[in-house]
Amino acid sequence: MTTYFITRHPGARDWAAETGLVVDTIIAHLDPALVQPGDVVIGTLPVNLAVRVCEQGGRYLHLSLNLPADWRGQELSAADLRECGARLEEYRVLSADRR
Repeated sequence: MTTYFITRHPGARDWAAETGLVVDTIIAHLDPALVQPGDVVIGTLPVNLAVRVCEQGGRYLHLSLNLPADWRGQELSAADLRECGARLEEYRVLSADRR
């Protein structure tokens, strides 16, 4: 089992380290072909990639924030993430087209 943290943001990497999040690999972009059953993928993936993770037997943990509208598009620090209530929430994502 591999735990991937998908982020290109230094603040998210710092937040993960400060919270004690243990991951095997930090990468900027996910190649869904990497995901094996039992793997854990953490990040803020587009829904189509989250579906692929789940279809392949992986677990998807979304890095959720309560982000003020005027903060969108900015680089956030680990402190900013904490201020926005950063947390990991597990989702099981299914495509309606593939039922």
